[in-house]
Amino acid sequence: MTARPAPAADIVVDGTGLLCVTLLLRLRAAIDGTGPGSVVHVIATDPAAPLDLPPWCHMTGHDYLGPVPDDDHRVFALQLAPGARHLYNSVRSGPCGCVLPGGCWGAGHDGVSAVRRGRAGRS
Repeated sequence: MTARPAPAADIVVDGTGLLCVTLLLRLRAAIDGTGPGSVVHVIATDPAAPLDLPPWCHMTGHDYLGPVPDDDHRVFALQLAPGARHLYNSVRSGPCGCVLPGGCWGAGHDGVSAVRRGRAGRS
């Protein structure tokens, strides 16, 4: 099976230097008002980005397309879906300073692990 080339980007979100939820919040702000079917390339230096982006896409309803070959940056692609959910309309900061829906859930929270565990939105 041959890998398909990533579609060209309609939007590029530069998340260089951003960690955890900050990257997802920047992504959310960048795509606000962008139409379904748009392809977004996310430049990310956070080593957890390949773990964070697929579940974020799953929770919001967007399509995660995977890594994009790039010689200079770590780039990941997603495609915006019609009727996607907006998770960050009512956020509150948790004890660790994260801004997940409903805040965080305790000690050792890295800002995104609750999203990976499927607990986002619960208080």
